Amino acid sequence: MKVHELGHLVLYVRDLERSRRFYRDVLGWSEVGGDVPLGVPAAGFSSGRTHHELLLIEVGQDAAPIPAGRRVGLYHFGLKVGEDDDDLREVVAHLRSHGVAIEGASDHTVTHSLYISDPDGNEIELYVDVLGPDQWGDPAAVFAPIRPLRL
Repeated sequence: MKVHELGHLVLYVRDLERSRRFYRDVLGWSEVGGDVPLGVPAAGFSSGRTHHELLLIEVGQDAAPIPAGRRVGLYHFGLKVGEDDDDLREVVAHLRSHGVAIEGASDHTVTHSLYISDPDGNEIELYVDVLGPDQWGDPAAVFAPIRPLRL
């Protein structure tokens, strides 16, 4: 067996409409046809690469929150948002205009990355690649020390 690509991500959310607005209006995902017929409130989104890359399923306001600190499970997921630092600067301005806090900014050698959280506390990395594909397999680059990002 060989994995060909990461296909999609499914997130449980407390309030579907709030999360729908965040992923659609702030992050710019295209919604796939409105409500998903799962028997529970849900919405699908795509960047246009495939049928859907993100599915949100509402679990209600009383759902347990994501635990803080080190824990087993999802740490964050990354979304490529452009080709260079100029694109990342535009993302900073866009996030600020929507009142989204930037929680971190890192130079990972292979990427320049911003970190934000969605309305339910899922951490999201917004990044641009800064090394070419011929360097992606270099462990010295992929696991290089993290430095502060200066845009």
